Amino acid sequence: MSYLTFKKKELINLEYSLDREFLGTNRGGGYSSSTLVFCNTRKYHGLLVVPLENCRGLNHILLSSLDETIIQHGRDFNFAVHQYENTYEPRGHKYIVDVSYEKAFTVIYQVGGVTLKKEILMVHNEPQVLIRYTLLEAHSPTKLRLNPLLAFRDIHSLSKANDLANKNIEKIDGGIKTKLYPDFPYLHLQLSQESDFEYNPNWNYNIFYKKEKERGYDYTEDLLTLGYFELNIKKGESVVFSASTEENNSKQLKQKFTRILNQRNERNSFEECLNYSATQFLIHKAGEVRIKEGYHWYNSSTRDTFIALPGIALAGNTQKTFDEVFASVKKYFSNGLFEKTISTHVPHPQYDADTSLWFFWTIQQYEKYAKKTAKQLWKEFGEMMQTILETYRNGQHKSIRMDNNRLIWSEDISRPLTWFDAQFEGGAIVPRNGYVVEVNALWYNAVCYALALAESAKDKDFLKEWQSLPERIEASFIENFWIEDKKYLADYVNYAHQNRDVRPNQLITCALDYSPVGERTKKKVLDIVKQELLTPRGLRSLSPKNKNYEGVSIGSVYNRDRATFNGSVHPWFIGFFIEAKLKLFGVNYISEAESILADFEEELIEHGVCGIAAIYDGNPPFDSRGCISKARNVAEILRAKQLIMNYKS
Repeated sequence: MSYLTFKKKELINLEYSLDREFLGTNRGGGYSSSTLVFCNTRKYHGLLVVPLENCRGLNHILLSSLDETIIQHGRDFNFAVHQYENTYEPRGHKYIVDVSYEKAFTVIYQVGGVTLKKEILMVHNEPQVLIRYTLLEAHSPTKLRLNPLLAFRDIHSLSKANDLANKNIEKIDGGIKTKLYPDFPYLHLQLSQESDFEYNPNWNYNIFYKKEKERGYDYTEDLLTLGYFELNIKKGESVVFSASTEENNSKQLKQKFTRILNQRNERNSFEECLNYSATQFLIHKAGEVRIKEGYHWYNSSTRDTFIALPGIALAGNTQKTFDEVFASVKKYFSNGLFEKTISTHVPHPQYDADTSLWFFWTIQQYEKYAKKTAKQLWKEFGEMMQTILETYRNGQHKSIRMDNNRLIWSEDISRPLTWFDAQFEGGAIVPRNGYVVEVNALWYNAVCYALALAESAKDKDFLKEWQSLPERIEASFIENFWIEDKKYLADYVNYAHQNRDVRPNQLITCALDYSPVGERTKKKVLDIVKQELLTPRGLRSLSPKNKNYEGVSIGSVYNRDRATFNGSVHPWFIGFFIEAKLKLFGVNYISEAESILADFEEELIEHGVCGIAAIYDGNPPFDSRGCISKARNVAEILRAKQLIMNYKS
């Protein structure tokens, strides 16, 4: 039996099946995704979604869905499911008897004497999705009809019926090709065996996306069908459907599907699922190896790359992954700092207060997991590290500078400069200007780590210039951030105001290899974090005792963004929480750490199958929200598991 499996009694309940989504990726930024019953509930769902370089590299949905119909004795049994404002039509989910996710996402349909298996694969490093249909059982002649529904749009928009869409088709080997609009590539729709294509163009109006309505966006779409394929299929026979921006040899589609399936890893355990999910974030694009922040709508950012890279590297060839991503991210180092966004389509780079300091933390993990020596690291990254530190110290960016007390002051009224990055009407939803706790903890760690590497390399000039700084940073950090009467760290300090919100950012201070606070302080911080922020899904972004706490992330964009940073749970902090606890309590904490991570296993069949969602409600039952799979969340759970293994050994 598959580790990830769903049964008929669950699947026929649309409230259950429509809240669970599968994801296949092509390792190039593209993906294939829908719900368990192939009823699209988001504008981001589609069977073939690929980035188009001529459209700023953004993802576009070409093939939205594919409606299957089995025909026997002149009767049609349509396996598709589409939601409209007040109904579902057709209701093909009632024919599903089993869904599993091992090497391929697999659905089995059954009606009368017919049993049909459907398996879907996204082809790695190609703009192609393959779907294999196998007729497992049939007692009379059977036909299979396939009706493609086309979108040809950016993932953030919606298609509407119009007279500009080109409805022409061209016959190709095993099928047809079409291009609805001039700026798009041709979409090639092919089958592995001979079929008839019945040309019958028409619009399917007002398809309803319930997730978009919940999120406060436009939620209806019109999709164009140009006709349908129809072919005979015998018991025991398989046929492969291909959708691609490139023409394929139709006679080789069966072999290609089998070859790819055999190359895929199985997902038969918690660890295998996490590893598989981690590899989905590694994408090869524009000659670079990047880490995608999350699916479906995120791209690549430098901060998330640095936070997620160590955990994602552990899921495969650790050394190779680190090296390839570092080689790519170096291209986005300019003006003394790393740019905010990883993209060749950003004309004016921006810089955040913490991103370049996370780079030092990532190199620390590189040293541990890729077994690099300190001397090697200083030779490879020392010059870049010195440049970053000097840029902060000298205040080359007016919004980010070192003050006389040696702490980093960051302030920009037009946009947020930390990972609390939600904006509304030109400003941060949660402003954190001034001395920010994790920025300055990372600053202290960066200076200390650079000094340690320089000492190993016997770089006397660097040591002479910087060795007096950590002591002064430490004294200022404690003076500014420690709240004596509350026994925890302020979230930020500015103009004599000490923000006393209990937030998880102070936890970073306790987990770093070089921390500006001692063990007694760490224990106090971890106590308050555990009491007020810890949940089975990670750490709340704000204590429920705070008047600004938002326990459920629903409603308008503003309301959801406000909740995201005022109460929603963020799983990635679990890695730092476990790390801080292990550093303090060692092997005595292993049992509790394993129990915390075990809570995430049930999440693999919720929301995004085989992934960890972006956020969860701060209130029980901690419902998942946001994107279905977030890189730093998966990565930090993997890194936490590795930390536990290290302490065990």
